[in-house]
Amino acid sequence: MSTPDVVEASLTDGELHADAVAVLRGWTPTSAAAAEARDRTLDLLAAGPVAMTREHRAGHVTASALVLDATGERVLLCLHGKFHRWVQLGGHCEPGDRTLAAAALREATEESGLAGLRIDPVPIDVDIHPVGCQGGSFHHDVRFAVLAPPGAQARVSEESEELGWFPPDRLPEPLAGGTTQLIAPALAALRRAPLRPVP
Repeated sequence: MSTPDVVEASLTDGELHADAVAVLRGWTPTSAAAAEARDRTLDLLAAGPVAMTREHRAGHVTASALVLDATGERVLLCLHGKFHRWVQLGGHCEPGDRTLAAAALREATEESGLAGLRIDPVPIDVDIHPVGCQGGSFHHDVRFAVLAPPGAQARVSEESEELGWFPPDRLPEPLAGGTTQLIAPALAALRRAPLRPVP
């Protein structure tokens, strides 16, 4: 198990931070709200690589993924174990994450138990919301579209009470804020280009 000092060193070496800055600077936002969140996240990233760590009280960058089934007709959501709402998969960046897309894909894989997931490395949304980390902070969550292989069978992780596949127009309740806004850009990403593994 990594010690906090090792985690801090791994996440503050600059590679993941540089990717986050490059991705967000080059991204065309999918909504006015996402544009504002992108700009605020770039301001946060001006603090340097420490903004990728949960120890940064002003806020930190996280990565999440809306997983679509192989047909694009269902999305995979988890009933989160801590705040008991249905939400896309995702969470904190960890040692070994070299890009935001890789962090989102790792989180989706860990939380769903699915192998062979493919990701579009272009974000579909950025959202900022308050969290309880370090006694109160903010997640600057960069969100991606992920495609599951045919016949994928999800498996509940320690962080979820339940997993479920849902049609995009019939999402479950209670639903986390910001999840609905991922549907349209995720489906657009699926139509735009084949999603792929992260090297």
